[in-house]
Amino acid sequence: MSKVDRRILKSREAIKKAFIALMSEQSFDNITIQDISNRANVGRGTIYSNYIDKFDLLDKLIGEHINEMRELYESTSDMDEIDAKELWFDYIKSNYVFFSTMLESKGAPYFRNQFLEFLVEEFKDEVDINTGKNQGLNEEVILQIMATSYYGVVEWWVKNEMPYPPYVMAEHVGVLLEGNL
Repeated sequence: MSKVDRRILKSREAIKKAFIALMSEQSFDNITIQDISNRANVGRGTIYSNYIDKFDLLDKLIGEHINEMRELYESTSDMDEIDAKELWFDYIKSNYVFFSTMLESKGAPYFRNQFLEFLVEEFKDEVDINTGKNQGLNEEVILQIMATSYYGVVEWWVKNEMPYPPYVMAEHVGVLLEGNL
């Protein structure tokens, strides 16, 4: 395993922070590599040595968060459902700037699609259409209901500046989704 130079990591972090800040201020379509370069205080070449273009930067940034949430989900497989969901809400809270920007930016519908795909994939293990009240129902429909419900709650929570702590959100989401699906 090769180590990445700390200067490269520092430049990547500066680029990502600058990009998120710019997305919170203006439309994705209006952001240029020069804007990112100026805000991050790095040369354009530094950006291009790490990313193909702003679309690649957005894709990688979203991918990093989705992967971190996937790892978090996998690490909670032995936990109580509500405790596991609380970790998700804690993660979203600790990355508020990213999530609020992605949820409010007109230039990031791609985030919504990626996040929903991730939720559907993760919820597949929780849906049982062979027994109980889900017996005979369509698994895809159930997964879409679960994923869009979860996404909608996250979106509402973030857009309203997180009026309830993560444990309250986890408790409510856990009880409602568990009790109705």
